[in-house]
Amino acid sequence: MENMQRKLTQAIKESYETPTQEQTDVNKLLKLDQKVKAPAEIFAYAFGSVGALVLGGGMSLAMTNIGATLGALAMPIGICVGVVGLAMVSANYFIYKSILKRRKDKYRAEILELSSRILGE
Repeated sequence: MENMQRKLTQAIKESYETPTQEQTDVNKLLKLDQKVKAPAEIFAYAFGSVGALVLGGGMSLAMTNIGATLGALAMPIGICVGVVGLAMVSANYFIYKSILKRRKDKYRAEILELSSRILGE
């Protein structure tokens, strides 16, 4: 029990101490890495979700009586909507990789300089 209290006290003490330059550089590097990846990930989740919903809507039109008011046109319209959703879901990965590559190119020099400084190269 005393050992656990000691570790907890040490952790709290370290959180209030002034960070060293190396810790600050590592934090900057982590923030830059997140700044590169976050927009691509947010886009991929949002676009993929919309694509999945469009695909599901097309499947629902083609396979059920949701499109009963459309009559005989429900299945062809559902297939077309489903194909659009399928294309969105399929293209999502490639769009994500493209966004990520552009952002890596934009921040590459800054990240490499900072990591070289941290590694002492």
